[in-house]
Amino acid sequence: MHKLAIALLLMAAAGFAADEPGFTPLFDGKTLTGWKLMGGHGPGYVVEDGKIVCPADGGGNLFTEQEYGNFIFRFEFKLTPGANNGIGIRAPYEGDAAYQGMEIQILDDGDEMYKGKIRPEQYHGSVYDMIPARTGFRKPVGEWNEEEIVANGRRITVKLNGVIILDADLGMVREPKVLAKHPGAARPSGHLGFLGHGSLVEFRNIRVKKLQ
Repeated sequence: MHKLAIALLLMAAAGFAADEPGFTPLFDGKTLTGWKLMGGHGPGYVVEDGKIVCPADGGGNLFTEQEYGNFIFRFEFKLTPGANNGIGIRAPYEGDAAYQGMEIQILDDGDEMYKGKIRPEQYHGSVYDMIPARTGFRKPVGEWNEEEIVANGRRITVKLNGVIILDADLGMVREPKVLAKHPGAARPSGHLGFLGHGSLVEFRNIRVKKLQ
């Protein structure tokens, strides 16, 4: 069989589309090679059936060993009722990634437990505690969602199931109190990571493309 055809078959088997040149898988489907758990509790994160799983009794921060500055990060996620997680970007290993780096919220924000209790910048897809995302584009709990996060200089874009729900320049955040609380917004690079909060969330088809 032609080498290109074999490569395409391997990509399809791994769940990656053939139209993603330049993307590198971050998960081999079997182990957490290339990842580092920081501040985990319980079982932390586990690998099940080709997925990275944050169990209900686990969590902590699971970071890539590599650092990324400008990038396109693509993955799929599946929530359980009320589930709360996050994507750390440009984050250091130490400290709270949502503040020392940045966090893109992963949340079942439609659950009753959050009604009237969270701010706009805490909804799914938001740059946590800084910039709110559009809502209403996440699939029902229990179904797989596709998400893309692009960090290019000061611009952060989040696409959920093919819809851009956030497209913002970090320079729009000018409130002194917010800037003082989020020094990580000025970081040019850092680790990618899953920021678990003790609720069941599953991830798969995890890949990244570095930008200049």
